[in-house]
Amino acid sequence: MRPIVVRVIRVLDWPTYDGWLWIDAYELAANGDAVARRSLFVMPAGLVWPDPPAPRPTTRTPVKRGPVRVG
Repeated sequence: MRPIVVRVIRVLDWPTYDGWLWIDAYELAANGDAVARRSLFVMPAGLVWPDPPAPRPTTRTPVKRGPVRVG
């Protein structure tokens, strides 16, 4: 057995045993691309959550605005 990395799409509202969940997820390749869609029956206590990615900078270069010549 080997662990897989997935991106969770949603938690399904299917009946399960106490402490278990059905989730829809994309299995991710090493480069982060989705390679397969999966429905997984998991125990949340056994999942390992990675650290969230660092936020992207939100500063933008201002756009120069002015009159536009048409025709």
